[in-house]
Order: sequence, then structure tokens, then C-alpha cells
Amino acid sequence: MKLIHYTDEVPTRIDNDVAKGVSARLLIGKNDGADHFCMRLFQLDEDGYTPRHQHEWEHEIFFHQGEGEIFLEDTWKKVTTGSVAFVPGHMDHQIRNTGKVQLAFVCLIPSGYPEL
Repeated sequence: MKLIHYTDEVPTRIDNDVAKGVSARLLIGKNDGADHFCMRLFQLDEDGYTPRHQHEWEHEIFFHQGEGEIFLEDTWKKVTTGSVAFVPGHMDHQIRNTGKVQLAFVCLIPSGYPEL
């Protein structure tokens, strides 16, 4: 069992040519005994974005704070606090912050894939 506050996990900062202003935290993963899922928290600074990419596994995403957009099915779709997105495997996707506050979202993936 694991019970923490998300800030107990040290974030990995991502700022490069394909992603900007991203803080990523591994909340629950294989080292916690999670055999089926991995939970991560991403926070995007103002004007921040994740890389546009695709992979074989699915995502389940819950947007906890802020305003932004998610690229799915070749179009940008608006997300706000409380939005939920399902991203099937092999779908091109990206998330960007379009608001004035940090965009925060929890992302679940199946275990066995890169956790961060």
C-alpha cells in the first residue's frame, strides 16, 4: 500500500526541443507493487507542451487544473478542469497549456511500459 501527497514525489523537469515547461511525477508504479497500472502527474507551465507522439499503449487522462488543448484525431480539442480523455494506442497525441495558470493532469498507463 502507498499513501502520499503528490508533492512527496520529486518532479522530473522536461525542457527541450520537443517539450517545454513540463514537470512530471511518477506517483504509483512498479516499485510500489502496482502490477497493472502506472499513475503519473504532469504539470505544464504557461505555454508549456508535451511532445507530439504515439505509442502502442493507451492513456487515461484526468485534467485536474487549468485550461489547455489535447491533439487527438488530427485536431486540437479544448480541455478544462474536470475534463477526461481516453487516448487509444497508436494515436498521435499532444497536450498544451493555453491558460494563464499551470495545467495539471493525471495520466494512467498499463504497467510494463516506460513509466516516465
